[in-house]
Amino acid sequence: MIEIKENTLDLNTYLSLRASVHWKLLTQEQAKKALLNSLYTITAINQGESVGMGRIVGDGAVICYIQDFIVKSEYQGQGIGKLMMEKLIQHVESFRTENSEIMLCLMCAKGREKFYEKFGFVGRPTDSLGPGMIQYLK
Repeated sequence: MIEIKENTLDLNTYLSLRASVHWKLLTQEQAKKALLNSLYTITAINQGESVGMGRIVGDGAVICYIQDFIVKSEYQGQGIGKLMMEKLIQHVESFRTENSEIMLCLMCAKGREKFYEKFGFVGRPTDSLGPGMIQYLK
């Protein structure tokens, strides 16, 4: 049975899960600061093993981002990602004030769009939204 732990994501788990999907390496300092500055984190645990994670970053009022959303490949297709995504969305919804809206954004890996569309996310560009953009500062 999968257990979702809130705000307990530690440095080693964070770096290990990132490495499990071959994401860019972070320095220890970067990773510590990223976790410290997260609004909310979740970790999916299966029989004592961390098998997934996700973070919410942003200002908690106007815009939030789902960041570092990972489910280890051998655990995909078992509903863990769905459980985690619902938890992250529910958390952002919990601090939305009455008569307001919060933009909840993410950047997904190529080919993963259909998963996020199930939760109401739309790809960009659209008729009213331009393309998302990124820059890596080195």
